[in-house]
Amino acid sequence: MEPIRDDQIVIYDEDGKEFLMNILFTYENEERNAEYVFVYDEAQPDDVYVMRYNEDNELFEVTDEEELKEASEVLEAYNEDPTIQEVKNSI
Repeated sequence: MEPIRDDQIVIYDEDGKEFLMNILFTYENEERNAEYVFVYDEAQPDDVYVMRYNEDNELFEVTDEEELKEASEVLEAYNEDPTIQEVKNSI
């Protein structure tokens, strides 16, 4: 596996297989006291996944429908933000 940059994370599936993912952004929900990371694979940049993480940086799959709906709304707002679109277009 290639070296990890600051904007990357290694995720393991249930079989222990490693996946090098790029971090798109993180998000915190203070009401839920939860932190999330949105990640994608460089080979499939349109497929964004959300994971919950704790203070020990342990990752957890998000399965709660309410959390998934909120994550979807956050990602949509991120994708529609004009400043972010400017940055994406300049790359």
